[in-house]
Amino acid sequence: MEKNWGKKKWGFPGGFIPAESTGKEPEMLSKDEISILNTSQMDADISITIYYADRDPVLGYQLTVKSERVKQFRINDLIDPHAIPLGLPYAAVLESSAPVIVQWSKQITADGKLGLMGGMAYPIEED
Repeated sequence: MEKNWGKKKWGFPGGFIPAESTGKEPEMLSKDEISILNTSQMDADISITIYYADRDPVLGYQLTVKSERVKQFRINDLIDPHAIPLGLPYAAVLESSAPVIVQWSKQITADGKLGLMGGMAYPIEED
């Protein structure tokens, strides 16, 4: 039975990676992270656009999630075509060639404290 769970377009508005981190790296580095689940029989080619309040969007972040696999990555590691600035609010829209399920999480270790948060990205319906 083929599984095509998820949506092809997802968004999240609450991105922010503090410029400060405390504790041992890389475990205690402040970060935003995305998990993508691909349950389909085909690889999912993912394109990410990053939006800011005071500058133009940055398009062209690309990655692939193999069929029936999960991929987790730190937003901090997106550097091509442009590194995500620390200490600056951002939002993201992910577009996929196959239906996927997307979760977004955050770890903040600024000021010697640890904060963790996670949630589902918003599935965008096409009209």
